[in-house]
Amino acid sequence: MRFAVASLLLAIALGLGAAVGIMPAAAQTFTEFMLPPASRPSAITTGPDGALWFTEFTAKKIGPIPTTATVENLKLTEFAIPGSTGPLGITTGPDGALWFTEAVGDKIGRITTTGEVTEFRIPTARSGAIATGPDGALWFTYFRSKVGRMTTTGAVTEFTISPENSSPGGITSGPDGALWFTESVSGKIVRMTTDGEMTEFALPNPDAQPWGIATGPDGALWFTEASCVRQQASRCIVGNRIGRITTSGSVTEFAIPSDGSETHSITTGPDGALWFTEYYGSRIGRLVLP
Repeated sequence: MRFAVASLLLAIALGLGAAVGIMPAAAQTFTEFMLPPASRPSAITTGPDGALWFTEFTAKKIGPIPTTATVENLKLTEFAIPGSTGPLGITTGPDGALWFTEAVGDKIGRITTTGEVTEFRIPTARSGAIATGPDGALWFTYFRSKVGRMTTTGAVTEFTISPENSSPGGITSGPDGALWFTESVSGKIVRMTTDGEMTEFALPNPDAQPWGIATGPDGALWFTEASCVRQQASRCIVGNRIGRITTSGSVTEFAIPSDGSETHSITTGPDGALWFTEYYGSRIGRLVLP
């Protein structure tokens, strides 16, 4: 879980009667930052210290990147995570620390900005993304058919998702006081209340594999599309995009300049830009809105 100036794809509406929207191609600007080789950046969030904190799944590290970083001057501080599992999702918790998931373990971790790590066991293994919910609890996804809720003291509640192949990915606290998460297998964006009531929105193409999701500075939900469907030797014609969905279900998609990057997580930075990870490109991307 590659960029200069983005070209804009035609905005596509959901099959719900939503209006199609087109935005000027030059209005959005992408920038990319190369990370150490094979770091495989997965999730990213705005930290309590104003930096962007991200997980390196393969390297088993967590580190911050300042919003003042330039392509030529990228200074990183990285903290190794103990144990055999790599950190995957990450969010700033209600207690001012960073909280992260462990992709192949049965724990949720907490890390301070100085690198001190505490771990909490959860009932089910293979957690994915994590976010602070509107109720002040930590909400996280499982790779198969569940969403979890955990207090900062470790008390866990689980919600089952139907159908069984839903495969929830990213999760965020929405602008409407609900949780929003992605379903990568079915190609849907889901709205969920804190009581567990769910509404699904199908994306224009079910093969897009929506992954990360975050509330943007414009009050819409922004998400990544991790897939790359090609036609012969062409660039990705499905996936490899950043998407935008309103709370009513209207979708717009933006092509990422670098091909086949497999975008994972996305967050709104303290600078008002959207920051996201490119898993295969070992890069952090930044999208500036007009």
